[in-house]
Amino acid sequence: MGSTPADRSAGEASWRWDGEDEGGTTAPADMVSGGGDGGGGDGGGGGPRPSRRRLLIGAGVAAAGAAVWGVSRRTSASPPAKPQPLPSKLAGAEPRWVYRGAEPMTPGRLSGRLFAPTYVTAGGLRILDPATGAVTSTVEEPAVRSRPEDSPLIVGAGMLFTASTGHVDARALTGPAAGWSQPLPPELGERITVVGSDGAQVYGTVGSRADTRGTLFAVDATGRGLLWSRPLADRGETAVTVLPIGGRLLTWGADPAAGTSLVDGTTGRRLWTTAGSAPAWSMMDQRHVYLPTPGAAGVQALRLEDGAPRWSVRPGQGEEWRALPPLSDGYRVYVPRDNGLITAHEAGSGEQTWECRLPFRLDRRCQPLLLSAGLIVPGPADKGVLAVEAEKGLLSTIFADTGPGVDVWSVASDGTRLYAGHDSTLYCLGELPVP
Repeated sequence: MGSTPADRSAGEASWRWDGEDEGGTTAPADMVSGGGDGGGGDGGGGGPRPSRRRLLIGAGVAAAGAAVWGVSRRTSASPPAKPQPLPSKLAGAEPRWVYRGAEPMTPGRLSGRLFAPTYVTAGGLRILDPATGAVTSTVEEPAVRSRPEDSPLIVGAGMLFTASTGHVDARALTGPAAGWSQPLPPELGERITVVGSDGAQVYGTVGSRADTRGTLFAVDATGRGLLWSRPLADRGETAVTVLPIGGRLLTWGADPAAGTSLVDGTTGRRLWTTAGSAPAWSMMDQRHVYLPTPGAAGVQALRLEDGAPRWSVRPGQGEEWRALPPLSDGYRVYVPRDNGLITAHEAGSGEQTWECRLPFRLDRRCQPLLLSAGLIVPGPADKGVLAVEAEKGLLSTIFADTGPGVDVWSVASDGTRLYAGHDSTLYCLGELPVP
């Protein structure tokens, strides 16, 4: 079991809880009750994984030894938030509650899943009560000059994972779990970058000035120690991403000849390698790993066991579009395209079963959410949230408002309720299925 951050030097990365604030306070953002019991979510679902650029610059962020993260828990003694007028609603049932933040949301920062409503910004995140939308805990991120505002926040198992000199650190965001700080063997180095978590393991890379290659490792997400480590490959593995289904990683390097490899997250062993440079995105289900086709326009399905190509979807003659990260329920694979078309394909063969034309184009900020009945698709601020039915691709509007706002919507669910938001407003839309 790792040490606790309280056991460590005050000069290293640390956290500040209620009662330890040295004069600073965090003003609560506005939360407006919309009536009835409220909902929750994972605060970003399977949001986009960190890009290669973010991973390469992440070492300087994660190892910022003097950085201080502030974590506070709100209690019932907190003063009630002042009600604010709601935006005019254009479509959909009355939301259960509405949370309005002091700064715009950046939900794409969340890497991993938190099964609680989460309001993510450039300055940290706030965990909300599923029933009321009230703030239950707040994480204030330290100001680091070299850190980009969209740098990923690695979460899993109700924890936020960061790194300090020679340690992987975890702090509880939800539930009764205690935080921990796990030291790595000194011979591996002290420069740690946490790259992701599947909820069971936390993965990262570590190196030192004397080690130009570095080491890939996994620690137990409950703080029970180092599970495995191995040297990174000489011609590859300068970047790592965690796939959405537990126990699998993708690695690749700056040299396209090194290809992209699938790694067993329980052992660190390479399972197979396929040709290609750094993928813009990746996805996985029980049978396939999905990567961009060469040229990054389409989708290719590779067999999970050996990486053999199974099927692909590519632009036809005269077509101009790029595929966004697909979604799979095990029976169908749904491929969103940047031209606003969504197509459904049989998971085994890739045969197209239907297509749905959206009233707007899509980009990487529009992250659809896959539920049992179909897709929930966030649109631009003035278009709202749409539903695409799984069987036939029928389109309907779930919720929209008149703003104010300029950003795209984001959607998330905890499996019981759905919530959506844009700019600085987050709505609980109620229990699933939402009409």
